[in-house]
Amino acid sequence: MIERTLIIVKPDGMQRGLANEVIRRYEKASLKVITKKIMSADRALLRQHYSAHVSKPFYPSLERFMMEAPVLAFVLEGENAIAKAREVTGATDPNKASKGTIRGDLSDDSQEKADKEGRAIRNLVHASGNAAEAAIEINLWFPELGHQ
Repeated sequence: MIERTLIIVKPDGMQRGLANEVIRRYEKASLKVITKKIMSADRALLRQHYSAHVSKPFYPSLERFMMEAPVLAFVLEGENAIAKAREVTGATDPNKASKGTIRGDLSDDSQEKADKEGRAIRNLVHASGNAAEAAIEINLWFPELGHQ
């Protein structure tokens, strides 16, 4: 089934110059970039994007992290794009991500380290978790595409 999903190269990935490598890895998995933009995420956008987490204790540090530098948001399309993109991305905690994944190969952070330092985990990339989330996130970050 052809699907679309949202990917965000987070501030740590942008600061380290990894955007092109991240895109290359998704394209290698037969996913096509439909649209992309570099932007600064504002508080309102982040509160909508992370609405399920706003009341959680870690949210303020996540919001600060996502606003500390521009991000690259892009939409991928392809066969089973959501599951494929998450497989390429790797586990949320880079310390647990498999080698060969973006987080497993390129991130040196861990949830334990982030918790100890009282900050958001620096795991390079956000990838939509399921079809409903992807549709909401694409509409949020790319309203010009219309409803998916």
